[in-house]
Amino acid sequence: MAKATGEPERKPRPGRKASRGAAPAARAPASTRPAGAGPRSPLLDVWDGDPLTEEERAALAVARGYPASGPSSPLDPRLWPDLSDVETEDDEPVDSWLAEKEQRLLTEPLYGSWEGPGDGRPFVAMANVGLFYRGYHPPVVPDAMLSLDVETPDDFSITANQSYFTWVAGKPPDVVIEIVSKRPGGEGDRKLELYAQIGVPYYVIHDPYRRLSQDLLRVYRLVVRHYERMADGRMPEVGLSLALWEGKYEGSPATWLRWHDLDGVPIPTSAERVEAERRRAEAAAQRAEAEAHRAEAEAQRAEEARQRAETAEAMAARLAARLRALGVDPDGEPSAG
Repeated sequence: MAKATGEPERKPRPGRKASRGAAPAARAPASTRPAGAGPRSPLLDVWDGDPLTEEERAALAVARGYPASGPSSPLDPRLWPDLSDVETEDDEPVDSWLAEKEQRLLTEPLYGSWEGPGDGRPFVAMANVGLFYRGYHPPVVPDAMLSLDVETPDDFSITANQSYFTWVAGKPPDVVIEIVSKRPGGEGDRKLELYAQIGVPYYVIHDPYRRLSQDLLRVYRLVVRHYERMADGRMPEVGLSLALWEGKYEGSPATWLRWHDLDGVPIPTSAERVEAERRRAEAAAQRAEAEAHRAEAEAQRAEEARQRAETAEAMAARLAARLRALGVDPDGEPSAG
């Protein structure tokens, strides 16, 4: 997993793109308006003496990495920082097979089986995607993120759609998850403070190798820009919970971190959902077959009863005929001799 650095920003050499941990070239000063620039600057409070509106100031607070004081909306594209030199990908590998699989387990079930937060609200779930929280600062790259009320981009060729930019989404993600590798990357201290500064409502640390402490799972909730540890992983505002689950995923047995509903039922993977549907269909077929057998048995019993009734009726008719031959009325009293 790529790591955010705490080093000061560095300008790239002329003619080269900035690396993931370096800042792009500085913008033109306020006295010089860049060619093709919009009427507002993402780094200034005024543009050619024209003050920003209160709405623009609130949006800029998100772009600069400050938690919004209330509901926010995506920043006007004219106010976006220049993304032409931003690198949204690197070649750093994922830490381990467990992390790679768990990243998938923390995203795929949401798209395959979760109905979402309700009322048709959209969401995005991402793994190992850069979180850009302040203009020209290097990103932090969580193992997984979930953000409600954000649409999946249509065109991934656009730089602004290749990572999670808080000023494009209009908000920080709702949940950020870090999986501690064998080389801890500040998950329990530096990133704890950083995600609080960004304004992420829920921060989750899965420590499968117990590198930070004896706790495999820690869940935090943001309270007045500081995190407080929670007793469990229930997130009512999200409509989900996170908990450890022991079982096989993609053939590998382990203690996995995965999404559950608020009642503690795991959100199934697509494979689990297909298997559950197959089992339900198989059980329904078995019930239908059993019902058919019961109906057939009932019909057979009815047929046997009908045959017994016909046999009894035939025997009664023969007996009555014999009695009549003897001068006995089978339906009345014997005649007087």
